Amino acid sequence: MSDTLLSIEDLSVRFGTERGQVQAVDGVSLHVNEGETLAIVGESGSGKSVTALSILRLLGDAGQVDRGRIVFEGQDLVQAPLDAIRRIRGDRIAMIFQEPMSSLNPVLTIGKQVAEPIWQHRQQSWKEAYQQAGELLQKVAIPDAQARLKDYPHQFSGGMRQRVMIAMALACQPRLIIADEPTTALDVTVQAQILDLLKNLTKEMNSSLILITHDLGVVARYADRVAVMYGGRIVESASAARLYKQPKHPYTQGLMNSIPTLGGGPGARLNTIVGQPPDLANLPAGCAFHPRCAHAQDACTQSKPLLAEIEPDHHRACFGYD
Repeated sequence: MSDTLLSIEDLSVRFGTERGQVQAVDGVSLHVNEGETLAIVGESGSGKSVTALSILRLLGDAGQVDRGRIVFEGQDLVQAPLDAIRRIRGDRIAMIFQEPMSSLNPVLTIGKQVAEPIWQHRQQSWKEAYQQAGELLQKVAIPDAQARLKDYPHQFSGGMRQRVMIAMALACQPRLIIADEPTTALDVTVQAQILDLLKNLTKEMNSSLILITHDLGVVARYADRVAVMYGGRIVESASAARLYKQPKHPYTQGLMNSIPTLGGGPGARLNTIVGQPPDLANLPAGCAFHPRCAHAQDACTQSKPLLAEIEPDHHRACFGYD
């Protein structure tokens, strides 16, 4: 059995807004094993990115962890001093954000940005760090890598910028990489190239990967396990193979049914989940999904179902619908 690298226990996060307190994450528990890929799936506003940002304490001034623990390599990151978190960021845990153009510094060359984490965390000379930056660009398949160290972000295409972000994430050979919608705004062919590259390189380093996405097609191909989020809570978790074969939560089933398929014929309509995602500032009582669920019972409107094991390594938060 694989050792657990990261464990999140009963995490709750809220944000202060003009509309009042928003409960973005509510009692999330999950774990990531060494060398595995965990996908966190859900619609926009489900709490996926906030869960990920909480790991590295990147919530900003408005975000606050109400309760819970985030244990990485035996250390609780919620309680750790900020200096300790800064030493972990970019070194033991790296993050790839969804829009590289806003994540890369437009006034610094690519070489300086890729070399900086090596120089900062590995105490190597700038010359050594810069040389390694060129090797990393080569590793992520950027043509003419050494020459391109002197270029600026705007001189790269979207796909190439995302390769640069992967190079930066891999710079210190982290134990855990968090990829938050890493293929947003890229065309389908480039998406596949980026995800293949990310999966192959993390496997080569035996790093763990948290892949945040709303694309279930991505999950099927790249993830070992899946956690499905809705309204700030995990509603189902299982191995990717089991989840695709036997989704047990009505929301997961709705997501599966919404995947476009070939051969629908002319005029065929896509399946959708009725209604709108919940307003986190004004969540309904009980299960947040019940207003959109065709199988809602009285209990669903009154109390929140707990995430419980229904089969070995398969958990669901639902009052019994099958």
